[in-house]
Amino acid sequence: MSDMTANTQPTPKSTSSLYDETKRTKRRNQSEARFKAYGVAAISVGLFFLVALLVAIFSNGIPAFKQTFITIPVELTESALDKTGNRDVAEMSKVSTFGYKPVVTNALITALKDAGIAIPFKKEKDVEKLLSSSVAAQVRDTVLADPSLVGTSVEFRLLASSRVDGYFKGRVTRDALVRDKNLDAEHLDISDAMVKAGLMATTFNADFIFGSDASESRPEQAGIGVSMMGSLFMMIVVLLLSLPIGVATSIYLEEFAPQNRFTDLIEVNISNLAAVPSIVFGILGLAVFIQFAQLPQSAPLVGGLVLTLMTLPTIIISTRASLKAVPPSIRDAALGVGASKMQSVFHHVLPLAMPGILTGTIIGLAQALGETAPLLLIGMVGFIASNMPDGIASGFLDPNSAMPAQIYEWAKRADPAYYERAWGGIIILLLFLMTMNIIAVILRRRFERRW
Repeated sequence: MSDMTANTQPTPKSTSSLYDETKRTKRRNQSEARFKAYGVAAISVGLFFLVALLVAIFSNGIPAFKQTFITIPVELTESALDKTGNRDVAEMSKVSTFGYKPVVTNALITALKDAGIAIPFKKEKDVEKLLSSSVAAQVRDTVLADPSLVGTSVEFRLLASSRVDGYFKGRVTRDALVRDKNLDAEHLDISDAMVKAGLMATTFNADFIFGSDASESRPEQAGIGVSMMGSLFMMIVVLLLSLPIGVATSIYLEEFAPQNRFTDLIEVNISNLAAVPSIVFGILGLAVFIQFAQLPQSAPLVGGLVLTLMTLPTIIISTRASLKAVPPSIRDAALGVGASKMQSVFHHVLPLAMPGILTGTIIGLAQALGETAPLLLIGMVGFIASNMPDGIASGFLDPNSAMPAQIYEWAKRADPAYYERAWGGIIILLLFLMTMNIIAVILRRRFERRW
């Protein structure tokens, strides 16, 4: 009886509430708050370094898009440039740049005197250090293109030397000229006077975007345009080869291949190839395409083949992931209405997976566009292409460089002007990469379907 009474006694009511915060709950909330703080701190640090990187790139690279020019009239005297007076291009071409150099120098001296600018040198021709070493070739090319200009005065927009250009961009200081044999403080005085007289100005330089590389002694003439064409032809090769091969391989492995040890081995090797350093593909391309197949060295065709090998694993993996994302019910419905296996894949599964395939392909191309190491091994930095390709075959087979390789080549040269151009080249390369990634995002959002 006493046991029954004890069992029927009411249990005391708990005074705690679900809204009361216990010690354990406090610890969990504090841990969650710390985790959120760590996440915000990590994002803040990442954004800080990203902003610092972009500021460094644009602050150092923007000056490369400007160049200092000297605008003066040049008297193209017949006695110096066409002694026969026949205006025969074959005869006139015998006059080298050494014959044009005094003509340009005398034109600069005359322009200075006409502007009332004193020349403080014992030898007046010392003012030629204000000019780029490429100006004689520029005048010569203009004359040979139009021999009728001989005997007249033509206004030319000539490149100033890299030191003068650096002075107006803050790269060269008067104190630094004490140890510089290429320029004196008097040249800078003349440059300041020429700016006031309207003979010299720092303006936008389109030749940096559309021009070609130059020798180490003429950094003011160097441009990245020809290298951009080299990258374009390489990307065409990569696109035409990697997209069909990668998509076909993915479709076979995902939809048709039997599940056995052989296909498992292939899948493992594809995943491993995606993690192989890019320089290994460069060694492979050097051995197979150049030394064995005897393809032309430094050609965009060879570069495209090497980058295709490097890009294929990325495209295969992304394409297989896109095919897996298509619901099995699509395949079952197609087979249920009488479609064959191939029809269900190509008519239903592949179109639905196409957004992911295009996205993966563009990202793979963007990765290939920024690669440098494979191109170093096939010699795409050892040749200075002076002109744009003459045609499609020339674009694929003639030696050329690529934007990453050109940037690398500029960065290792001694002249600070090339260092500036390397930063400018990075800006152009980043714009290309950003454009390709934006296209990938647009394609995904345009064609993506949610299940």
